[in-house]
Amino acid sequence: MRVSRLVAAIGLGLALLAPAKAVPQNETPPPAKPSLDQTVRVTIEVSGGDKSVPIENASIYIKYVEERKIKSNKTVELNVKTNRDGTAHVPDAPVGRALVQVVADGWKTYGRWYDVTDVKQTIKIHLDRPPKWY
Repeated sequence: MRVSRLVAAIGLGLALLAPAKAVPQNETPPPAKPSLDQTVRVTIEVSGGDKSVPIENASIYIKYVEERKIKSNKTVELNVKTNRDGTAHVPDAPVGRALVQVVADGWKTYGRWYDVTDVKQTIKIHLDRPPKWY
């Protein structure tokens, strides 16, 4: 009885120490996709008119929903302004769906939902003049 237990214990120990299925090391991992926790840099270029003139000092509001599992979802808003070249940089924008709204003096207000997927993404926005009131 003792011998059979000893043989069973040795056999179990050798089975646990034996290597599992070998995986080749030359396989390359798939390219890394941005996860939902990752942040990206979004560049927004704002131009307007027939000549596509860069719009300086336009206010850009970026709204996105931060999803939670336990509590209710949290709405986060980022505010930036364009420089003289009509560009604005959002350094810590989250990956996912975001509402981009542009407000500038003398131009129509613009708003649209965008899917932010790339690590460095550029969004081009063209504004129009408002209609004349008589």
